[in-house]
Amino acid sequence: MGTSLKEIWPGASRKSDCMAAKGHSGEWRSTRYCVRQKMPTVDTSIWIEAPLEKVYAIAKESEAYPEYMKDVQSVTPVERDGNRLVADWVGVVPQFLLKVRWRQEEVWDDATTSSKFRQLEGDYDQMDGAWTFREENGGTRFDQTMSYEYNVPTLGPLVKKVIHGIVRKNLENIGDAIKARAEAK
Repeated sequence: MGTSLKEIWPGASRKSDCMAAKGHSGEWRSTRYCVRQKMPTVDTSIWIEAPLEKVYAIAKESEAYPEYMKDVQSVTPVERDGNRLVADWVGVVPQFLLKVRWRQEEVWDDATTSSKFRQLEGDYDQMDGAWTFREENGGTRFDQTMSYEYNVPTLGPLVKKVIHGIVRKNLENIGDAIKARAEAK
């Protein structure tokens, strides 16, 4: 039979991840080439007037986020293994009266005061990112990066810009909330 998508491009899972190739004479070949599309990425950074250890400890308590982050309705742990947490998240997008649900794996690295996370399943087509924390000017620099794919097929490019703005605002809100909590205690 033919080559599977996974053999051509590990991680390819949908036909939309690949395209057929045209030969020199214009005929379609049976071979499909997968092209990895660059996902939208949001990067944010905030300086927090609190020690690194304190900020990092607050950030690691993701189950507590609903207490002080307005965009997070719930974080329900499903599996925990040392510094690895799998949890079901429900986020709120008040502009659209919408709830976004996903199961996320986060892995914390205490040696580098960082975390990597990724959606295992949920409303995003794909989502992953990283948080890093480092000492800076007597406080802590908190950097976030998140790449995501959230497609609404019938709505197109305008909605993608709106979604990008919402994702950016959400990451900024996370940074602001962790900053407020760390500086208040």
